[in-house]
Amino acid sequence: MPPEKAPAHGVVGQITRGTTNTNRLRRIDRWIARHPALRRTADPFVVDLGYGASAVTVLELERRLRLARPDVEVLGLEIDPARVERARTQLVEVRAGRTAFATDAHVSFARGGFEVPTPRGRRPAVLRAFNVLRQYDEHEVKDAWGRMAQRLHPDGILVEGTCDELGRICTWVEVGADGAPRTLTLSLRLAELASPSIAAERLPKALIHRNVPGEAVHDFLRALDGEWTRAVDTASFGPVQRWRAALDAMHATGWPVHGRARWRLGEVTVPWSLIAPRD
Repeated sequence: MPPEKAPAHGVVGQITRGTTNTNRLRRIDRWIARHPALRRTADPFVVDLGYGASAVTVLELERRLRLARPDVEVLGLEIDPARVERARTQLVEVRAGRTAFATDAHVSFARGGFEVPTPRGRRPAVLRAFNVLRQYDEHEVKDAWGRMAQRLHPDGILVEGTCDELGRICTWVEVGADGAPRTLTLSLRLAELASPSIAAERLPKALIHRNVPGEAVHDFLRALDGEWTRAVDTASFGPVQRWRAALDAMHATGWPVHGRARWRLGEVTVPWSLIAPRD
């Protein structure tokens, strides 16, 4: 069955499946919390687009971001009016002190899609759209990025990606306010990791069908798998040391693997130009 279309009242996009879990987006939450786009902005306004059937990931995002920016404000947007009402009901429980979240959480909810409606036209420093574009066709991604990016603050970022149900395999693209992709980040739970290419099954929509011979992202994942295998001698020191050894080897052979300070978390970031589709 094709994804349900949103009613035509200025709301742009499709209603997602809405699945979510507590702590599912913890990896991307913590990455955003360290990003200069949030830390240096004069207006730490963040939008979480397509949060799903529960308000929990929006509330978790605010809780983690306020550790870096106590003045952060997070707006959750959903196309489905029923989900907006459900989230607002959950927020009433938060305000009443009947949850684990702060009663003064700087969170609100509204209806919206890729047009990203905000109060008084306020422009977000960060716009997160996670597990939203998976149900779209690849050729629709660029337009969706462009629509969302044009709503950003000039120094803001769009973070678009996907993850598994438990948040142990995550990938995301950072997109600038010009709508151009900048980087791809992989974030993996290293304990019991068989091979880094497990990320292939959760690549963003722009890349998930490109993990085939002849495509750049396939070359990157294959090289990463190779270095992970060769680093097996370091496994006795733990998976973090093995991951670092694999990435050090990638760097030594000329791969521009960035984010060294976050390698211990199972992350690696590469320029979009390295893995961009070849067409």
